[in-house]
Amino acid sequence: MKIFNTLRRRKPGAKRMTKNYESPVGTLIIKASAGFITEIKFAMEEQTPLGSDNTEKNRQSVGTFGEGEGTFTPFAPEAEECDEHAVLQQCARELDAYFAGELRRFTVPICAKGTPFRERVWGELCKIPYGEKISYKELAVRAGNPAAVRAVGGANHHNPVNIIIPCHRVIGANGSLTGYGGGLERKKFLLELEHGAPIAH
Repeated sequence: MKIFNTLRRRKPGAKRMTKNYESPVGTLIIKASAGFITEIKFAMEEQTPLGSDNTEKNRQSVGTFGEGEGTFTPFAPEAEECDEHAVLQQCARELDAYFAGELRRFTVPICAKGTPFRERVWGELCKIPYGEKISYKELAVRAGNPAAVRAVGGANHHNPVNIIIPCHRVIGANGSLTGYGGGLERKKFLLELEHGAPIAH
């Protein structure tokens, strides 16, 4: 998975699109711009029971971002509506397959923008194979700064594209799940989905 981190300057009045996706780990808010997925976040206030089968609920629900919201630039609105609709639909299809245990590698284009270090960390996260886990210390080493364990944790916390950028695959040095923006139960669910066996806290 290549992370694209540059987009055009946003044109005044240009639209961006969002979709609510109902997953076994609750509602996900997916945002797209310029043909890229720019954000996947957990909608904590709209939680659904873990393990629920919500496939039939996932129909396109498209809206626009507020004028002052976000930092990414779309193309002209006419082209953007087609581009964003297509990438949101691709993302939903791939998430369907992922939660069904049928997909191990996402191909939908993503754009994650952050500091150079955070972008480097996110790039390393995308290299962790499906079903595998590494420690925060190991991630810091792979990101080129073995002493930056705390900064690596911060990069994970600010991961804008959850699940596709798999920060859930990073655990404590002692094997504990430690923190996760979506909550430890969601992290445990994702790891067990990929590992195929129960995982202790």
